[in-house]
Amino acid sequence: MRFKPSLFITTTHLLNFLMQLLDGKKVSEDIKNEIAVEVQQMKSRGEKVPHLAAVIVGTNGASLTYVGSKVRSCEKVGFESTLVSLPEETTEEALLAKVKELNEDPAIDGYIVQLPLPKHIDEQKILLAIDADKDVDGFHPTNFGRMALEMETFLPATPYGIMELLERYKVETAGKSVVVIGRSHIVGRPMSILLSRKGYPGDATVTLTHSRTKNIAEITKEADIIISALGVPYFLKADMVKDGVTVVDVGITRVPDANHPKGYVIAGDVDFDEVSKKAAFITPVPGGVGPMTIAMLLKNTLLARSRRAKNGE
Repeated sequence: MRFKPSLFITTTHLLNFLMQLLDGKKVSEDIKNEIAVEVQQMKSRGEKVPHLAAVIVGTNGASLTYVGSKVRSCEKVGFESTLVSLPEETTEEALLAKVKELNEDPAIDGYIVQLPLPKHIDEQKILLAIDADKDVDGFHPTNFGRMALEMETFLPATPYGIMELLERYKVETAGKSVVVIGRSHIVGRPMSILLSRKGYPGDATVTLTHSRTKNIAEITKEADIIISALGVPYFLKADMVKDGVTVVDVGITRVPDANHPKGYVIAGDVDFDEVSKKAAFITPVPGGVGPMTIAMLLKNTLLARSRRAKNGE
């Protein structure tokens, strides 16, 4: 006897069919192409193109890779770029002098000081010394405060990238329950502010969780959207999320793997293989949030140039 295929489809099967990657690599390329068109138009009008500078102190491998990507991205979109590479033993006073020089350089529209800095340098002191109008990383208290007040400003690049991903994939946020895992000033805290503000993407009810949060799995199980920026590989398991959840994985950790040619693999905070079976939207690692961070840094630099042009600079 021949049996006809069953037409019965479980909710889990349906979710597997409908699950969509939040493809940061693709979206970041789209954004870079959009910026390149704007820069070409600026050139055709005889206007100054944006100029982004990056300062790196020491030889941190991840930082060197990241800064290198920024320089290549500047070339791709037609920006001018300057890389200031300083030795590990650079003093705090010498770095402050370099920051002052960049603040006063009319050719530089925006710049970043790559973190982490060597332990003998006070990061807060350096970040406070950066001209808020050139702070395209969005870390200066002035810019953070303007963000909290829903005023135009430079948004921190990683949260900005996440907001852009949610918007471009039309992920509904209004009235949704959002759980942010991690309370850093770079990702977690700004995400909680941005998703609770008025407008889209926003208007969500946000719970900010961290290392002292009790019964975190009970909280994440109720979430419509989870943003994890904890830095603990595979922390978020399938039994911690509900069907149809949107998951944004900010974590990126090198996990030793003797079977891999490099001796390690890049892992996110999320157990992707299992969680993706329940998710409606999910970011991959790598290729999710990481590429968006650089794209939004370029958008901030374009905004910086626009502001300076309005001021006649």
